[in-house]
Formats: sequence, structure tokens, C-alpha cells
Amino acid sequence: MAEHKPPQFVTLGMFIIDEFSFLDEDGNSTGKMLSPQESHRPLRSLAGVGRMLHWVLAYGQMPRHLSLSLALNSYLNTSRLEPDEVGMVVDRGHDWPSYVQKDLERYGSDIWMFRDQPDAKTTRALNSYMGDHRSFDYLTPRIRITPRDLKGTRLAGATRLHFICSPSRASAIMSEVREVPDWDPITIWEPIPDRCVPEELEPLIEILKSISILSPNAEEALTVLSLPLPPTKETIEEAAQKFLDIGVGGDGEGAVIIRSGELGAYVSTRSKGGKWMDAYWTASNPEKVVDVTGAGNSFLGGLGAGLSLADDDVYEATLYATISASYVIEQEGLPRISMAIDGSSLWNGDSPKKRLKLLRERST
Repeated sequence: MAEHKPPQFVTLGMFIIDEFSFLDEDGNSTGKMLSPQESHRPLRSLAGVGRMLHWVLAYGQMPRHLSLSLALNSYLNTSRLEPDEVGMVVDRGHDWPSYVQKDLERYGSDIWMFRDQPDAKTTRALNSYMGDHRSFDYLTPRIRITPRDLKGTRLAGATRLHFICSPSRASAIMSEVREVPDWDPITIWEPIPDRCVPEELEPLIEILKSISILSPNAEEALTVLSLPLPPTKETIEEAAQKFLDIGVGGDGEGAVIIRSGELGAYVSTRSKGGKWMDAYWTASNPEKVVDVTGAGNSFLGGLGAGLSLADDDVYEATLYATISASYVIEQEGLPRISMAIDGSSLWNGDSPKKRLKLLRERST
């Protein structure tokens, strides 16, 4: 029997089929409609699929049939990751849509660990947009995923583990991680927005020392710390320093990455200090920012790619994260994938490797 090789990256995010409603600032329908099937938004849901796909695909060679066998060749031809080195659990309810299965299989079957739930519905959620305000509500009961669900599967013992949840659930997740002998993954915690409030600061402080990377967005970071809105670079830097002063990771050696929209991303550690990474698309390219749904998910997918491909250098990994997000915001739904003459993958007709090179030059 072959020895189990732990995957490089696993997310505990749920697979969620997103639905959408659009209202103006007065609560009246805008007439805009998007069905999950037409928009292919299931692949950009908060489930983590956006993270997985962008991590696996954005920096690799892409054969014509979207097989992942050559995926994740890194920038400048360093080692690659195979599809069985990444993964997520997908719970299929009794109403599981066939088109979703087909879409997922287009990217290769090795990524997904399907679990059939014949007595439950597939998890769905409603994204409601009223002017610039977005709300998110579940339409079905959630089927949560924990580290214990990975035991005895090919996803067990992942080198890097992502989860999006409240502080109390993050604490429970880390307790389950510690149950497994010799498992010490790099953990990426994405706090859920409705728990990034001052009342949750104490539970957040309790869990910070147990995780490797904290990545809220700017509004979430400022709100939980009772800092003024709207975000500015100065207040974002202050928030990151406060988190580091509290202590992120064992011996305070963890990192804070605050995702800040058009301002970019602010990365900070105690040992190397803080650094701003530009957003790829800025205010000078407004036509490129079509829909930011899923940008944070794809950012963290790119972060996972970067951590693996850059020897866990969190600053370099944030460049990968930024490029991953840059493709998602250019359209509704997933980016368009094609292949260049040299066999490399193109996203929306552009090369992720070229974008990474350009962003790296802008950041030096």
C-alpha cells in the first residue's frame, strides 16, 4: 500500500451555491437577474471553490481539456503541484445540480472529495445587493466541515489549512488539529464578517496565538478593533500592528494580511515589518473592475499558491494572491481560460505569469 502523502493545501470552507438579488438604494428591484447556472457563480461562492481553482490553475500550464495534470507549474519553471496535492470537501445534497458536477469535473476530479448527503439539501445562500451594500444569508442548513472530517481520507494532514469562521469555531478547529499527532499545518484564518465586531475581540485575541496567518478585509479589521471608518492606509497599518502586538502565531511569529480593495493588501510580521502590495487594477483602470464577488476568496487561493511556490514567504505569496483576485473582478463569473502557442495558460487572454512579473516589479 502506497504511503499517504499529505496534500499541500486544504480548505475547510463549505461548497455553497450562490443566488443573487439586486436592489437600488431605495430597496426597489434593479431588474438585474443572475441565475446560478447562467452565471456559473457556484464556482465563485464562499465555499472556497474560487480559492481552490485559482490556486490550482492560475500559475500553471493548462491542457486543452482543462486537465490539472500539469497544473501549478510555478513562475520561472520551479516545481509544480499535482491536483491530488490540493483539496476540499464538497457535500452533495439530494438536489445536487448536474451542471455543477459537470463544471467541477472540467477542472479534474482529484481536487474534490465528494460526500453524498441524501437527507439534506445542497447548501445555498443568497447574496443581496442594495446599492453598494451586500448582505449574505443562508437559504438552507449548513453542513460544516471540521478537521475530523479529513481523518482517514486523502486530505488528512494537509501542510496548509484554510478556514473561514467565527473566533469560537476557529478555536474548535485548532483543538481538533491538535488532536492529530505530528500535525502542525500553516493555518490561514479568514474571520467571517458578522463576527468582526468589538464584542468578538476577546475571543479573537484568545485564538490569534494558535493560528499562522490572519486575513480579514480592511473594514472587518477596523471594526473589530473599534478603529474609525472608512479605512485609510494609516488606520489599516495601525490595525495590523495591534494584531501583531496581541500576538499572532506561536511566539508571535505569525503574519497579518489585511485585504484592502483598491488600496491593495497590507502584509506585516514582527520580524520583517509591514509592506503594502498594490492592487493589480487600480482607480486608473475602472473598466477592469466589473464585479468584486469572490475576490477575497480568490485572493486567499492565490495566497495558498504563493505559500507553496515561494517557500512560505508570506510577502511573496501576497503577490500571487493579488494576481489571482485581479482576474476574478474583471467579469461576472469565472475568468475565460485559453492556451497560448507555447502551451501556457491564458486567463482572459492574459498571462498570470506576466501579471505576476509586472506586479513584482511595481512592488520593489
